[in-house]
Amino acid sequence: MRRHGTSRTTLSWAALAAAGTLVLTACGGEGEAKQPTDGGTAPASAPELALPQLTGEKLEVSAVWTGPEQQNFTKVLKEFEKRTGASVTFVPAQDPIVTFLGSKIAGGQPPDVALLPQVGALVSAVQNKWAQPVGPEAQAQLDKNYSAGWKKLGAVDGTQYGVYYKAANKSLIWYNAKAFEAAGVKPPTTWKELITAADTLSASGTPAVSVAGADGWTLTDWFENVYLSQAGPEKYDQLAKHQIKWTDDSVKQALTTLAELFGRKDFLAGGPSGALATEFPKSVTQTFTGGDRPAAAMVYEGDFVAVNIAQTEAKVGKDALVFPFPAVGAKAPVVSGGDVAVALKPSKGAQALLTFLASPGAAEIQAREGGFVSPNKAVDPSAYPNDIQRGIAKALIAAGDDFRFDMSDQAPAAFGGTPGAGEWKALQDFLANPSDVAGAQAKLEADAAKAYEN
Repeated sequence: MRRHGTSRTTLSWAALAAAGTLVLTACGGEGEAKQPTDGGTAPASAPELALPQLTGEKLEVSAVWTGPEQQNFTKVLKEFEKRTGASVTFVPAQDPIVTFLGSKIAGGQPPDVALLPQVGALVSAVQNKWAQPVGPEAQAQLDKNYSAGWKKLGAVDGTQYGVYYKAANKSLIWYNAKAFEAAGVKPPTTWKELITAADTLSASGTPAVSVAGADGWTLTDWFENVYLSQAGPEKYDQLAKHQIKWTDDSVKQALTTLAELFGRKDFLAGGPSGALATEFPKSVTQTFTGGDRPAAAMVYEGDFVAVNIAQTEAKVGKDALVFPFPAVGAKAPVVSGGDVAVALKPSKGAQALLTFLASPGAAEIQAREGGFVSPNKAVDPSAYPNDIQRGIAKALIAAGDDFRFDMSDQAPAAFGGTPGAGEWKALQDFLANPSDVAGAQAKLEADAAKAYEN
């Protein structure tokens, strides 16, 4: 479940800080999801898109999505089948997706369309001559519905190859309202306040944070939020391109700051060993189960956390609330990711699916299910199931072209996108031993230098 160049984006959304905070923390009882009467496959409110008839044509679509996220996307594919007569099969991919696709292509069985969770994967697909440029119908939808920045992210060397179907605000901390109330804690706005709140929560008997340390990508997101806010966007851009080394003092400062949280065993659900054994879905569900004694009071990750909260009895906006990632430096960070749809076969069906995914109708189907944000500016805000999701989506659109992508997803996959290797593994080792900042920096730089050379 990877959440997620040219570049994978970090949104410095002033709009979120100005308007989103109130929406994110004061939704009251508005948060309960509105369930679609037809299972989420009803045509969207926007005028229907003209799609070709594809009766008898079979398509395969791959993405690194599992569980509810995969199920919700399947509803979008069902609507495409209904409108075109095509038969579509979802094929789950594994990380790193470039390796997965390479094996499929080598075997002569590439999927028709893949949704890539890293910009680096898009570039690799183009360099390997796997990707097909988008056709005129998909381009027309992109020109109509997307800002220039999102279109640019789907292009390589000036040619449009991808459609950004899904985006994510990865600078949110979700919290158990009862745990905060019992400890007398208010949502923090600065890192110092976060550490103070964590201390109070842990002293009350509930560990402060549920960390999904078994999934290295979540740790890269923790680092990126701290680094962006503390070091600033210029340094962030330089590190993302490996124009400065991971042994730079700015990285030392960010890791030292992160160690203030990771270095306190009582702050982490299950301590460091428990965190390293916790996968992302569990990190969420254990925060919102257990009544007055959840495994932790807070869990960090993006808007897609709502999908996993929906697997519990907690209600978003009532039991589960959210606040923006606290400011470490002068400004609070907002890191974003996204999934870009790319055609891997020169078929009419693949291009038709890209066209559909670039339309508001496709995104509105999945938006109704929660845990999903679209960069498509034509999506009707009322499609989002609660005020929290609606506020996150509005902030994304209001940002226009003022964004950057997730740093690890700008990196070569060998460094920023491979389980058990590169940045993922180095930060897992750091979680296990947060006192060894210098050792973590040396390992990160050695792995980065090797990956960026290739």
